[in-house]
Amino acid sequence: MAGPPTLQFLGAAGTVTGSKYLVKHRGQQVMLDCGLFQGLKELRLRNWMKPGYGAREIAAVVLSHAHIDHTGYLPLLVKHGFRGRIHCTAATEDLLEILLPDSARLQEEDTERSNQQGYTKHKPALPLFDMNDVKATLKLLDTHPFRKEFPVAGDMRATFRPMGHILGSASIDLAIGKPDPLRLVFSGDVGRYGRPILRDPVSVPEADVLLVESTYGDRLHADDPMEALAEIINDAVKRGGAIIVPAFAVDRTQELIWCINQLELQNRIPELPVFIDSPMAIEVTDLYSRHTAEHNFEASLFHGDRNPIRSARQVMIHSRDESKELNGMSGPMIVIAGSGMATGGRVLHHLAARLGDPRTTVMFAGFQAQGTRGRSLEEGAKSVLIHGREVPVHAKICRLHGLSAHADQNELMRWLGEFQRPPAHCYLVHGEPSAAAVLAKRIEDELDWPVSVAQDQQVVTLTKNAEWPA
Repeated sequence: MAGPPTLQFLGAAGTVTGSKYLVKHRGQQVMLDCGLFQGLKELRLRNWMKPGYGAREIAAVVLSHAHIDHTGYLPLLVKHGFRGRIHCTAATEDLLEILLPDSARLQEEDTERSNQQGYTKHKPALPLFDMNDVKATLKLLDTHPFRKEFPVAGDMRATFRPMGHILGSASIDLAIGKPDPLRLVFSGDVGRYGRPILRDPVSVPEADVLLVESTYGDRLHADDPMEALAEIINDAVKRGGAIIVPAFAVDRTQELIWCINQLELQNRIPELPVFIDSPMAIEVTDLYSRHTAEHNFEASLFHGDRNPIRSARQVMIHSRDESKELNGMSGPMIVIAGSGMATGGRVLHHLAARLGDPRTTVMFAGFQAQGTRGRSLEEGAKSVLIHGREVPVHAKICRLHGLSAHADQNELMRWLGEFQRPPAHCYLVHGEPSAAAVLAKRIEDELDWPVSVAQDQQVVTLTKNAEWPA
């Protein structure tokens, strides 16, 4: 007789990156999320390690959303032999068709640069995966609508519910077994309440076992980022310098543009040139304009004189040459470029060119993970290494709080408080240890749920809540 299902935490346990959870049941294996490790070198090195599981034995992957720390390992999984189906929402598929090729391209470019300039220990340096691996991955995608159950593998079925984190983001409700299934619910990344563009996270009625993210489990977001954003922009205008914004191409760039647009309409800031220097962000912004069913505002606004996700003097930068020309421009301007934690992408060239200028403002608009260049700048580094060269930091470094796409502690508790019945156990994932520990205590104190902070590589047995009536 088959034993109870098990769950193993293969990533995003004790850290905010590499989301990966393996469910085993009656000879079937299903992975929830398949993220790349980012940030600290010791974490990034794990991407290169041979996985401790058989990629060929995994029947399916179910994705919560498209961010690379939740999906970026997929091409490697395919490279290792995975041939199952990858389940996601329609918007997640559209985003993956942008994000995964971009990830492969960046790795190939970084590898080429490393080999040319010699700042690598490997001779020659090789990318984790290439465009062929990405093409093979994209062929395995299956899309499903929200709130409609679909088969995954064996007697496991799943349901997506909107989570308001980014376009297409969902919680995963995995029903395991028949006729009375055990319900494993994974929150994915929980979005914000009452924010522009995307609708609020949708509640889940019940779970036997619950995995919930804890990125901001120990803190609260600022109430309104608009005043702070206006102050940052107006201060930079007075100092006559550029504002460099390392921003995630998905959601963060779109919300920043929305905020700038609103401040311009309210005459709280001057109409500055706003350069979107990210081909990926440009494509994603177009997707946001098309997937209007997930929006808070009316789709009809996109057909008026002023698109809500477009500023007055916005310029889309497509080519490398256009990007390089920006560094020769002077005066107040806003340059929004990836990546959001300054770990790669075009923003590095802008930082290398302008960090030494005290008139420059570098504005971070999201969480900066340990080990990233963004965290170093936030913590006051006097210089940072960019493309093998130490770059002095004389620019003004600031953080725009309140613009995160992740729920804060109160919002996480609000989502948890909407469960109609408590789980048999709650595991906290996708958070640094201090954040997860604080949230765990609050859940224990206020909800009286059994709760644990997930441990890396830990295997747990999944059981139904015996307190529920049959």
